Amino acid sequence: MEANAQKEYQLVIITGMSGAGKTVAIQSFEDLGFFCVDNLPPTLLPKFIELVGESDGKMNKVALGMDLRGREFFDALIEMIDNPEVTDQFKIEILFLDAKNPALVRRYKETRRSHPLAKTGSPLKGIQKEREMLEDLKGRSQRIIDTTDLTPRQLRERIIHVYSKENQPTFTVQVMSFGFKYGLPIDADLVFDVRFLPNPHYVNHLRPKTGLQEEVSSYVLKWSETQQFIEKLLDLLNFMLPQYKREGKSQLVIAIGCTGGKHRSVTIAEYLTHYYASEYSTHVAHRDIEKGRKTT
Repeated sequence: MEANAQKEYQLVIITGMSGAGKTVAIQSFEDLGFFCVDNLPPTLLPKFIELVGESDGKMNKVALGMDLRGREFFDALIEMIDNPEVTDQFKIEILFLDAKNPALVRRYKETRRSHPLAKTGSPLKGIQKEREMLEDLKGRSQRIIDTTDLTPRQLRERIIHVYSKENQPTFTVQVMSFGFKYGLPIDADLVFDVRFLPNPHYVNHLRPKTGLQEEVSSYVLKWSETQQFIEKLLDLLNFMLPQYKREGKSQLVIAIGCTGGKHRSVTIAEYLTHYYASEYSTHVAHRDIEKGRKTT
């Protein structure tokens, strides 16, 4: 691990009361770009730390969901995070998720799950036992979040607010072009059909080209109906995108389709990507641009 002595790795250990929101927390850290592992056995933590340190910075942000109800697991964790060889490289934080007993009981009843420490008894007995076992761990935690009155969405917003770095995108706009003749993209959130726009396919010298080339994009964009469509589409998206972001969605996939996915849809997808690049983290993909090179 000496080779990476100048690197700093961020390690967040997510633990706490069962039913307090660990799954939502793990998903939130994934959205923030953390490498996440859920239910890592604590006995494997030293080996995992070693592997992260040998990743040459490729896993510099890691979040681990861990069940630390066992005293031996707690001792192993504390020994690890108190080890100077580890703390010199890793910024380690224990995030403890908690909730009041009535809220935890309600959640278990709503999901019809049994508490892991009270498989045959009432959830409350298991919760009380677990709380006693985790008392020391809670005392060693750098951050405690009480989820009693938080919805999953609010917990996610809280975690993102706390752990996202300034200027780090947490909402991504993925723009995709496609051809209807090859089927609808199953992962699209919004689909727009641009087959009504003038088609470069019927211009002989443009037919073999794609919307990535200036000749084709200029042809598609020069028409008044194209400009009207873009104006109306941007008006709609300028309203919708902030709503999706506020709702807590981490990624929105906007699919633009024409007949073959080579000319019109590519042009509009590129336009949208560049238009929103300064406001959101944007990515573009052209699903069918290489298919059916002789037809559109």
